[in-house]
Amino acid sequence: MNKQLSIDLLNKAVADELQAVHQYMYFHFHLDDQGFAPLAMLFKRIAVQEMGHVERLAERILFLKGDVKMGLAGEVESIRDAEQMVARAARMEEESAAAYNKWALECSANADSASKQMFEALVADEEGHYDIFDKQLDNIKRFGPNYLALQSFDSAGPAAGPEGGAK
Repeated sequence: MNKQLSIDLLNKAVADELQAVHQYMYFHFHLDDQGFAPLAMLFKRIAVQEMGHVERLAERILFLKGDVKMGLAGEVESIRDAEQMVARAARMEEESAAAYNKWALECSANADSASKQMFEALVADEEGHYDIFDKQLDNIKRFGPNYLALQSFDSAGPAAGPEGGAK
């Protein structure tokens, strides 16, 4: 096994995952500011899951005696429209799943089954994230502004009583 090949692929995945964390937190901040609390929390929850991916990847890199590179795969995109945010997130997850499938095959050819299995597990997670974002995108397209308006109800704030109405 060529450890450096696996380390390089794992570090590419670290950069990809860190990019997702930064992008999704950016979306979280702006959606929360716009009053779309449930959608904002979805992005935050998935960003935390992506951080877990970074940790697992880093542990594997360190096991292989490599150094974890903490750079991003690109710049955080300044998207402020909720529908565009969800569409971008779905594309990011789809792109990650495709790359991780490819890298799993490369690790297999490199006789590194542990890294191969890690990439395969990441594919499953990324496809799950894609499915979540794709369903949100479908809802936004199907219901339009009405769906986004529903996203603002959870952010009624402390004045709301237990039934969601004013105290």
